[in-house]
Amino acid sequence: MKRVLLTGATGGVGTRLRSLLKPVYPDLVLSDLKPPADLAPGETFIAADLADADAIEAACAGVEGIVHLGGFSVEGPWETILSANIIGCHNLFEAARKQGVKRIVFASSNHVMGFYPRSHKIGVEAIPRPDTRYGLSKLFGEGLGALYAHKHGIGTLSIRIGNFGDRPIDERRLAIWLQPDDLVQLIRIGLEKPDLVYEVVYGMSDNKRAWWDNAAALRLGYRPQGRSEDFAAAALEAQKSLPPDPVGDFFQGGSPFCSQEFDNDFEVLKKLL
Repeated sequence: MKRVLLTGATGGVGTRLRSLLKPVYPDLVLSDLKPPADLAPGETFIAADLADADAIEAACAGVEGIVHLGGFSVEGPWETILSANIIGCHNLFEAARKQGVKRIVFASSNHVMGFYPRSHKIGVEAIPRPDTRYGLSKLFGEGLGALYAHKHGIGTLSIRIGNFGDRPIDERRLAIWLQPDDLVQLIRIGLEKPDLVYEVVYGMSDNKRAWWDNAAALRLGYRPQGRSEDFAAAALEAQKSLPPDPVGDFFQGGSPFCSQEFDNDFEVLKKLL
């Protein structure tokens, strides 16, 4: 890949990936609503609102691959999620089709599967159980990826990102932690793996306490280097200071994603699952 577009470049994950992807893809194009405050002289930035189809198509011009992080990254009102994560995501894939983009790496989320109990270990073949409107929008993005991969030939990798950071900071994150360098490895698989059509993988490192079977990623050549268990003592100690959340602590999606707005009969639901 010579020219790669990174959307959502000023967000938390995007900011970190700027420095990690630049050595791999020197012609890295950054895009977001506003430029980062620390934009370096050698960095290329194109302002684009995902809800503006023309603007996002202009950002895709001449691009071979896209790492799509852009959108609203937490739960929000339906109107916000609809504009940024559903209409915006469709605009991105359609712009990619029109501009002849070859590959897309879509930043999906663990919240696509958030209503599975933590006692269950699941693979990518499990039926989705989104825990929020946000999680639902990421499931829509995965569906778009499948459509554009099979109908239009854009090779797509959807990464259900767990928790991205330098270390897991509580008990839940010991199961879902994703080291930055491991995310880069997954992105490179999505952009560079020969004959990739459409795949879904979990974005996690080598986590002993994992709730997910990441066989699909391993099949593609993923070899995570981060080990969450190396940080277990500190994470478990930090967990003691967190308030209990019966719903959030039971489900993989955690708090507040699963417990916010939850009005089901929790005891009955637990028995059914």
